[in-house]
Amino acid sequence: MTPQIDVRKYRRNWQDEVDSAHVYRAMAERASQAELTRIYERLAVVEERHATFWEEQLRKAGAPVPPRRPSWRSRTLTWMTRRFGASWILPTMANLEQVNRHVYDSQPETHGTGMRRQEASHARLLRTLSGPLGEGLPGGTVARLEGRHRAIGGNALRAAVLGANDGLVSNLSLVMGVAGASLSGRAILITGLAGMLAGAISMALGEWISVQSSRELSTHQLSVEKEELAHAPEEEEEELALIYESKGVPAQEARELASHLIANPKTALDALAREELGIDPEELGGSPWTAALTSFVLFAMGAVLPVLPFVFLTGLTAMVASVALSGLGLFLLGITITLLTGRGMLASGLRQLVFGLAAAAITFGIGRLIGGSVAG
Repeated sequence: MTPQIDVRKYRRNWQDEVDSAHVYRAMAERASQAELTRIYERLAVVEERHATFWEEQLRKAGAPVPPRRPSWRSRTLTWMTRRFGASWILPTMANLEQVNRHVYDSQPETHGTGMRRQEASHARLLRTLSGPLGEGLPGGTVARLEGRHRAIGGNALRAAVLGANDGLVSNLSLVMGVAGASLSGRAILITGLAGMLAGAISMALGEWISVQSSRELSTHQLSVEKEELAHAPEEEEEELALIYESKGVPAQEARELASHLIANPKTALDALAREELGIDPEELGGSPWTAALTSFVLFAMGAVLPVLPFVFLTGLTAMVASVALSGLGLFLLGITITLLTGRGMLASGLRQLVFGLAAAAITFGIGRLIGGSVAG
């Protein structure tokens, strides 16, 4: 008789594989290149094969095999993929694969199946795809680089969650601190609105400076690289070939590829910028104005929740409503974070709720202490 814990493990593994296959199918539909479509389809096929393996384990254990339905997390990621494209969700999938790359190492059922190696390979492949070159890598090169490591790129979803969380926690703490000092509802409302605007503007300005500085640095690096390419193309070609060799491309093929790229000044600069500097010449880190506006909106979206009840309510009722609405927002943000981490929804949501309310309780206590001292 198979222990119940094994059945739960089989079901969890099975659901993870069903979810991954579902997302990879969507990524294949929205991939930017035909070669990438084939890669994502191959990943989906492997994950579906893994799901079949766990279905067989469930049957052997005498447990029912449910129909293959993706979880809410998988459906959400699939919707994002179809709405924004495969490259937008790629860093999230790379992060999830990285977290789960050793999930089968301690499970004896997978011994001799190749599943452990395949999971680790998927993690490396997605790290390569989400690296500095992103989805611009030719498919053949991706296949050769599958065993190499590169840094996982930025994640828009993570930035969105963190931006909203910053606004919510900081303004909730501010509002509760002022409420603890027993000020009037109007004073709390004005303070909350001021805190929301000040925080959003500060975040936007900081993001603008960060992105603009990065663009200026990248522009300078590109100009230096362009000058070096004009004066010493042979050295740049050798350097590019060595870079490709270090990533696993055969020496002869690396030299041929470097020679082909250097022959055209535009492609040469583009390749050197991406490979040597880790810069996308087309984007240069993105628009500072877009980054600033996005940061402003995300922070304000979170910061408005603690303030909103004070627009319609007063006194203790307004404060309780503010805590309740903010708590709901914190819990939902915690659930959203599980799209990135793959952790359980309840645990992540409760963790976010506890930390946020703890910060608010501390500032409320400080406000009450200061307010009592001033009043005394």
